[in-house]
Amino acid sequence: MNKLTSNTVNPLGLTDVQVAENRQKYGDNVLTPPKRVSPWKLYIDKYRDPIIQILIVAAVVSLVLAFFENDFVETIGIILATFIATTVGFYFEMDAAKKFKVLTAANENQYVKVRRNGKVMEVPRREVVVGDIVLIEAGDEIPADGELIEAVNLQVDESSLTGEQLTTKSTASPSASEHRKTNTTSEHGQESSEAQGAAHPLNAYPAHVVLRSSMVMNGYGEFVVTQVGDDSEIGKVATSSTERTSIKTPLNLQLEKLAKLISRVGTGVALAAFAIFLVHDILTDSIWQGNNYVAMAHVVLKYFMMAVTLIVMAVPEGLPMAVTLALALNMRRMLKSNNLVRKLHASETMGAVTVICTDKTGTLTQNQMSVRECTLAEDINRDQFYQAIAVNTTAHLDDAKGVGNPTEVALLKWLKEQGEDYTALRKRAPITKMLPFSTENKYMMTLVDNKYLYVKGAPEIVMDMCEIPEAKRQEINEKVVGFQEKGMRVLALAMGERDDFAYSGLIFQGIFAIEDPIREDVPAAVSSCRKAGIEVKVVTGDHSATAIEIGREIGIWHEGEKNEDQWHITGADFAALSDDEAYEFVKNLRVMSRARPSDKQRLVNLLQKRGEVVAVTGDGTNDAPALNHAHVGLSLGSGTSVAKEASDITLLDDSFHSITSAVMWGRSLYKNIQRFLFFQLVVNLSALLLVLGGAFIGTEIPLTVTQILWVNLIMDSFAAMAMASLPPSREVMRDKPRSRSEFIISKPMMQSITGCGLVFFAVMFVFLIWCERHGMGQGVDVHELTLFFTTFVMLQFWNLFNAKCYGSRHSAFRYLWRDRGLLIVLVFILVGQWGIVTFGGRMFRTQPLSLGEWGTILCLTGIFVFGGGELFRAFKRLRSRE
Repeated sequence: MNKLTSNTVNPLGLTDVQVAENRQKYGDNVLTPPKRVSPWKLYIDKYRDPIIQILIVAAVVSLVLAFFENDFVETIGIILATFIATTVGFYFEMDAAKKFKVLTAANENQYVKVRRNGKVMEVPRREVVVGDIVLIEAGDEIPADGELIEAVNLQVDESSLTGEQLTTKSTASPSASEHRKTNTTSEHGQESSEAQGAAHPLNAYPAHVVLRSSMVMNGYGEFVVTQVGDDSEIGKVATSSTERTSIKTPLNLQLEKLAKLISRVGTGVALAAFAIFLVHDILTDSIWQGNNYVAMAHVVLKYFMMAVTLIVMAVPEGLPMAVTLALALNMRRMLKSNNLVRKLHASETMGAVTVICTDKTGTLTQNQMSVRECTLAEDINRDQFYQAIAVNTTAHLDDAKGVGNPTEVALLKWLKEQGEDYTALRKRAPITKMLPFSTENKYMMTLVDNKYLYVKGAPEIVMDMCEIPEAKRQEINEKVVGFQEKGMRVLALAMGERDDFAYSGLIFQGIFAIEDPIREDVPAAVSSCRKAGIEVKVVTGDHSATAIEIGREIGIWHEGEKNEDQWHITGADFAALSDDEAYEFVKNLRVMSRARPSDKQRLVNLLQKRGEVVAVTGDGTNDAPALNHAHVGLSLGSGTSVAKEASDITLLDDSFHSITSAVMWGRSLYKNIQRFLFFQLVVNLSALLLVLGGAFIGTEIPLTVTQILWVNLIMDSFAAMAMASLPPSREVMRDKPRSRSEFIISKPMMQSITGCGLVFFAVMFVFLIWCERHGMGQGVDVHELTLFFTTFVMLQFWNLFNAKCYGSRHSAFRYLWRDRGLLIVLVFILVGQWGIVTFGGRMFRTQPLSLGEWGTILCLTGIFVFGGGELFRAFKRLRSRE
């Protein structure tokens, strides 16, 4: 491949024709994903499950005995049931994996700034081509490999490739910097060495080379793309990042503990049933007195199969699939509501959030900055003032759309309204050195042509650098406070004739009052969070008056309430508090102004120390520490790549309303998993007690291997799909946040499971005794056992309605048509049961039932289970009204 260099670059960038040609020649900027494991291999892996392997062994033994007896019906039934259960589980896992791909696809569509046809524009990362001129600044992720043609105080984190967390970068050659008419300097303002094209002795790559996936930590620059996609360094070493979808969440760990407990109980019951049935058979059946060893082996196999299927039923192997499916569906639905879930644990943790620390710009406001008012100093040189706005910025205008920091874009738009062309002003003012804006400094400095120094930033800081008469200073301060009390952001500008950065003796130029209106849906969203027991704290770098006014507008600051003196603090004052003082202060804190990254991180850590579950929003590189330390980090879609990498969820629309949606989804997800557990454990308990009870009274095995496998399929795969597909309910926002350490099976839930399971067991046990006494001939006949099997399944069928309503007082008919996944599963269970009963024959030990028998079973079980559930919920509604 011919390598493009910075010496051959057109400063206007590529034309549309050249972009198409280079894409055809060099390819797209996409890393080839890791080789996928064959679906067939994944499917075969399903048969490596210990339970499935036990069933396969049992099927083989059954097959051997079938040759002696010339009866293959039961063997075929076991094989089919095992095949169906395995295939359904495999399908759901594959479906979940497809949904997870949404995450990696979204990463390739992150926008980057490029110069094409002489204009700066934004294009998706995947559309960057060799030869493109890419503009980068602090917080950006470098989209492709390239050579720098401009670099001002540029420092890059190359740790993903070299382990170097901070590497200083400079331009490729004197000719490159000459055609840009800039002198590149290092972090301390010193010119780079003559050997600019060589690698720094401490760096693995040359100083003028930037690499894909590196993060810009400081400064800004421009580079020409030399390699894209698999030809980039990170593509060559095959370290493309993939979404980690196997991380065990706190919920997974809880469910694993639950599964182990249930498995032990189930195994104990299965072994007890095996021993009791076998001993009972030995004592009562004359076959054990003879020499028919094949018949004896068949009896032992029958009871062994019963024990195995009891273990299959008891072991909740559907739990991991239920959680995975619920998370996958949740992630896909949350994406539709503008929440891109990047890390799995975030879906469940959002439901336990007790405090949200939110920034202001973009999340609470519209992030559409516009200049409301401009106040200039007397006798100001307007040409220099316009030049200061055009040069002391990293923003650009692409037609009517701005590219870069919204505040700086607002200034460029104002400059355009004055009839000035910022690009022409920039060309006449070559930048010597630049100190980009940072939250720590709260100002930005640019030195032009080694002659003029321009400063822009927070009014109190910029004014301290200027020589201003006290009376004039007081007048300006009053204007600044007036603007800030109206919730506007205020910037001050100053200049000086200097040949280096200076922090005193500057000339004050003026102030801008910039307005960013509150999003219309934010006050209602904040109110919803507070009703849900979630505190909202605003943490912003803005002035105190601005921050407090925002607090009033969104509804977290009401005059006259108690402890009002503890609602607000500045970052500097917060830093001055001791750890013990700060620990107590954060309890009532509602607004923190002039906050620095360290203040935000300290606030998060102290809240966590108080036992709070903390979510944090942020969009800048400086927010990354707090996002990383929070239980859930929420980055903005318009934020920097560094912030997105540190976060768990990305708010694609930047809106606080999306946060409340995420909380609702998280709580609903947890509730749906509880509903699945309620349904499954009721089936587990009643089935285990039935088989054990049947062993004690000496009846025929009430449920056969194939029948139990069908019930297992209902309660695992189908119930998981039904409960996971239930839509979120806004009523969960009326509850208080749950504790993260709280066991998923609460005491009331355990009482419900035990009570319901015992009632089902009692009803079915009485029915089993009735069947034994009313069967044709001795014991229980096949017809009676078919009635028993169908009744047991129909109890679970109707109990799905109760599971749907678990944790609420509403009728099962409420929003029933919205629960289409549940309705589909119910129809499938009903049709499947009819098919098994009608055509199962000896394979399922069934006989066809008459229409009257079906009607009787459906009506009686429906009245008992569904009707009983509706009466119970109506009673709860009546009590709540009282």
